[in-house]
Amino acid sequence: MNNAPHGDAPAPHADFARLRRLNARAVRDSVTLIRRMTPADLRRPTPCSAWTLAGLLAHMTAQHNGFAAAALGHGQDLSHWSVAPLGADPVAQYHDAAERALAAFATVESPDRAFALPEITRTRTFPAARAIGFHLIDYVVHSWDAARTLDLAYAPGSDLLQAALPIARAVPDGDSRLAPGSAFRPGLSLDGDTGTLEQILAALGRSPDWRTPAFRDHHPGPGCGAEGPDTTC
Repeated sequence: MNNAPHGDAPAPHADFARLRRLNARAVRDSVTLIRRMTPADLRRPTPCSAWTLAGLLAHMTAQHNGFAAAALGHGQDLSHWSVAPLGADPVAQYHDAAERALAAFATVESPDRAFALPEITRTRTFPAARAIGFHLIDYVVHSWDAARTLDLAYAPGSDLLQAALPIARAVPDGDSRLAPGSAFRPGLSLDGDTGTLEQILAALGRSPDWRTPAFRDHHPGPGCGAEGPDTTC
């Protein structure tokens, strides 16, 4: 028997449970990729050219910690979002932070639970469904960042990409993305037919054609996935 409201439309809590499952897949994809790095890889340049892989990994770890705190009602404390130096085992450190975020999300029963996300704004909170959507798009894109950095394949399922695309398209574009510290570069135009992942990347200012340059003497520089002003990803 179908108890969903409005005919075959899924109930809001069913949608929320699906969002959490898809987010967990995106996060664990990133963990799988990071497990394949070596210590020498930490010096590699990434599509976020202000960062080597070490900087990107430290950022990703901090974001998991911050979102975990937000899910547990402590997100307003900026100390939970601080980027710490990588430890002796950065892969294990990253895995633990990822699992901490997923465990915290699992405690959130309502899609309307308030999340404080002070890196976005300190003047209001976000409903859990929207906040976890932010986390999902971050880790779809950061998984691609890690894969390209390490010259590995990344092929998330179509259901994950279809969920991520409208989130990527909803991120405000414009001059604000040119400011130092902007989360994304301005959106890019794509020629011809493109896949869903490529559309997501372009919407967030990454060139799907980015490839790892030589990194022996790499020094982080401006831009995020394309030439341009200094930003983070």
